[in-house]
Amino acid sequence: MKKVALLGCGAIGTQISLAIDSEKFPAKLTHVYDGSKDASLRLVEKLKNKPVIVENPHLLSSNQVDIVVEAASQDAVKDVALSVLQNKKDLMIMSVGALLDESIYEILSEACKDFQKTIYLPSGAIAGLDGIKSVQNELENLSITTRKHPRSLKGAKFFENSDINLDSLESETVVFQGNAKEAVSLFPANINVAALLSLSGIGSEQTKVKIVADPNTDKNTHHIEASGTFGKMTFTIENYPDSNNPKTSRLAILSAIETLRKYCSNEIQIGT
Repeated sequence: MKKVALLGCGAIGTQISLAIDSEKFPAKLTHVYDGSKDASLRLVEKLKNKPVIVENPHLLSSNQVDIVVEAASQDAVKDVALSVLQNKKDLMIMSVGALLDESIYEILSEACKDFQKTIYLPSGAIAGLDGIKSVQNELENLSITTRKHPRSLKGAKFFENSDINLDSLESETVVFQGNAKEAVSLFPANINVAALLSLSGIGSEQTKVKIVADPNTDKNTHHIEASGTFGKMTFTIENYPDSNNPKTSRLAILSAIETLRKYCSNEIQIGT
């Protein structure tokens, strides 16, 4: 039975907690933390197996747990991830964009080696990462086009200095074109898929990103193209947004649950 601690009690953290609480795989949620105490309390109320609410995120990994699951923010990763590894606990990161900061990535990578622990990055709202990773040394071009309803993009830093009014869009509009590093910085809660893709492939500055706001869609769609000396790959994934958080695809939550289930299970493993 693996003991799990949770950092972040929002929509993603709640669904992960409910999956653990269902006892469909051998895990127990023992400790939780959220910057909002009310969010922690609301989550605990929904669970039959009540975890302890800790008063500081660093206390999560100081307890007897096997893995800390981050479902909070890029800032939470930057603040807490290193201490989790130093406390010799494994870590699962949902806010993958934090790792496109090269200094953060290098520090955490070295800490994994030093403390012999592992960081898990679920595939999130996209598919095909196994294939991208297998050909990364032969990749020449990698791109992702993400199409979302404008409400799914609200609150992104990008719009603080943009003339685009998401509420007034009547047709599809390209709101951003650039690389993954820029996209993750400007859309920290919306485009973690670009971070995952770039980490699997040719890097954040070489991975091209286009973001389209489409008021006529009810899905989050990701179209990925990869080409190189190996040949060409094309993936299109159409996700429904999570009912509790339109910024997050339902598939991203299911991917996190499956990653945790595999971590907790001793069985035949399919794929990498």
